[in-house]
Amino acid sequence: MVSHRRVSQSGLAGATRITVLSAAAVTAAAALSAGGAAAAPAPAPAEVTSRVDALYEQAEKVTEDYNGASERTRKLRGEVTALQDRVARGQGRVNRLRARLGAIASAQYRSGGLDPALKLILSEDPASYLDKASVLDRVHGNQAGQLRELQGAQRGLEQERRAAAGKLTDLEASRREVASHKKDIERKLAAAQHLLNALTGPDRAAYDRANRGVGRSLPAPSGAAHPSGRAGAAVQAVRAAIGTPYAWGRSGPSAFDCSGLMQWAYARAGVGIPRTSQAQRGAGRQVQVSQAQPGDLVIYRDDASHVAMYVGNGQVVHAPYPGARVRSDPVGMMPISSVTRP
Repeated sequence: MVSHRRVSQSGLAGATRITVLSAAAVTAAAALSAGGAAAAPAPAPAEVTSRVDALYEQAEKVTEDYNGASERTRKLRGEVTALQDRVARGQGRVNRLRARLGAIASAQYRSGGLDPALKLILSEDPASYLDKASVLDRVHGNQAGQLRELQGAQRGLEQERRAAAGKLTDLEASRREVASHKKDIERKLAAAQHLLNALTGPDRAAYDRANRGVGRSLPAPSGAAHPSGRAGAAVQAVRAAIGTPYAWGRSGPSAFDCSGLMQWAYARAGVGIPRTSQAQRGAGRQVQVSQAQPGDLVIYRDDASHVAMYVGNGQVVHAPYPGARVRSDPVGMMPISSVTRP
């Protein structure tokens, strides 16, 4: 079981407070308080591991927030495009209606004079004048019907324009949210790397062996554990991804974060599931841990910030954290929040 996945809530809170200052800042503060007489001692390997694990856990949570914001941005971008298309079509319809009424006006002018009401409507915003009953009373028959049609088209166009403007505002806010999460992730990962750089020689080698293996071999499920159908295809896909690098915000095929791996594996099975681990928790039927079957999604931590796929024999496959590769681990590697069967 990976050590950084066992951080308790209280331990995490303490580790979070510790990591507010970087190792360099702590060293500088100690040097100043001691009058420059001696530098602060380097943190013990166990303390470095604890801090790094806490930072990776925090970064993973923000990564899922980033994934959610990215999905909202993608959806909003599609909605904005659709609204802009409708605005363009609406403007085309308004233009055609105005051209048709313009032809009527030209014919009236040639036959002896232009109806003042029609002249007024065509020269100004029709929506502001067609609301006046006195204007419509002076226009009759087919001409009045076409004016009402123009009014409806104009109003519809303005509604679409307002909707598009609102979606554009939402899109910009979502873009800022994505950028903020991205910076937060990068800060946490940089702090973790700074701490890891303090480990040298045997200590760093021991950390790498314990926490950054390329993935242990995964025994094939036996007996009734053999999955079939879409679950079997998803298990086959996730097993094939073992050894692929972790990268936050990625969903394959050359790199994955935890929820991106699950989405990719099920997509290979022809099943669409949400992008984030929080949303994946609700992407199917909840089952007891004791009833887990290959292909089930195992959701970890109370905030559902990590997800893995159960593959049988008490094992899951997951994308652990930056610097690691997709691998198998015991299903109980960290506190389980729920199990979902897509």
